[in-house]
Amino acid sequence: MCRTTTLSFTCIVLVTLYIVRSLGASALADQLTLAGSSTIQPMAEVLGQAFEQLHPEVRINVQGGGSSVGITTPQSGLADIGMVSRALHADETQKLTPTTFAVDGIALIAHASNPVSGLSRQQVIDIYTGTIANWRTLGWTDTRIVVVNKEEGRSTLELFAQYFGLTGKFVRDAVIIGPNGQAIATVAGNPQAIAYVSIGSAEVAVEQGTPIKLLALDEVAATSANVKSGIYGLLRPLNFVTVGPPHGLAKEFFDFVLTPTGQQIVTEQDFVPVRETITRQ
Repeated sequence: MCRTTTLSFTCIVLVTLYIVRSLGASALADQLTLAGSSTIQPMAEVLGQAFEQLHPEVRINVQGGGSSVGITTPQSGLADIGMVSRALHADETQKLTPTTFAVDGIALIAHASNPVSGLSRQQVIDIYTGTIANWRTLGWTDTRIVVVNKEEGRSTLELFAQYFGLTGKFVRDAVIIGPNGQAIATVAGNPQAIAYVSIGSAEVAVEQGTPIKLLALDEVAATSANVKSGIYGLLRPLNFVTVGPPHGLAKEFFDFVLTPTGQQIVTEQDFVPVRETITRQ
């Protein structure tokens, strides 16, 4: 069922992109279509609106689908720009050029009523492999941990699995979801649940009153400030990608995103502007 749901969601995104491209074929010079990462999508929409205000003749269409869609659609011609919330793999860089415009972290989240404030690396591994299955083990009540995991094709899943060495080891009865918003809504609606999402997306949700909390990892708070300083370890670049170096309208859009105005929008969306990030070697 999960596989069917995932496929259907991806197909909906791709069909939508095909329709958008078909309807706009006569005026593509004044349009940009972006597709991919659900982490980047809300920020790209705000950046696109700001760019449209400066260029009223331009229309920017933003679709989600996950980072895998951000990789495939520029190559297939269904999008001008892919949105990918991870570093590109070596084989991908042979065809695609990334433009990094922000940095994000991945945080574990729990319900706001959960008294657990942080987890160690080993505790995260134990939860997501099923070794720890009850909140009592972590100092809370005697209740089952509802593990929320990401569907295949999500860069958040890929990075999380790599960072904690969980590839092929995930607990089998996890709730499988797609975008960050689904994970946040699942945890907000279930005090027993735990999930992992973009720090920026989680911080926005908390500011909006959603009953979730970000858990510290190895005693380091999961905050944008700690991502910016480089002390939070679970980091990733946020990229726009194009087939070959960006040119034309795509380049104009990227140039805008990297201006102080564009980077201020990144900050306002609770992500870390790339120009302010301390690179960790």
